[in-house]
Amino acid sequence: MAQARPRPQVMRLTDAAASRIKEVMASASGPVAGVRVGVKNGGCAGMEYTMEYAEAPAATDEIVEDKGVKILIDPKAVLFLLGTEMDYKREKLSAQFVFNNPNQTSACGCGESVQIVPAKSDSENPDGSKAHTH
Repeated sequence: MAQARPRPQVMRLTDAAASRIKEVMASASGPVAGVRVGVKNGGCAGMEYTMEYAEAPAATDEIVEDKGVKILIDPKAVLFLLGTEMDYKREKLSAQFVFNNPNQTSACGCGESVQIVPAKSDSENPDGSKAHTH
């Protein structure tokens, strides 16, 4: 019987992103188990990334631990975020989290909104049909 491949980690963090999340969590006003990341419909390009404190993981969250930081991923966002690297960039006039997402097909001019397609699951053929497994 073939052994199942290990599931790929949904997201990874750069050192800058992990460092900033640690700073933000340390300054939270209450107990925080991690940061929940997701996507929602909105903005001029169709979708926006969301981030919020999570007091505790939900039973359905995908949990990613990277560089000492716990990221909780909304289950509805997993296929949209698969393979994403989360970074934190400081520029002269701004500082923000940046999502380097291979599933992103375009972004609006202001950078607040993106167009993302779901990643193909292992059981799908390139044409979208389901693959047969034996």
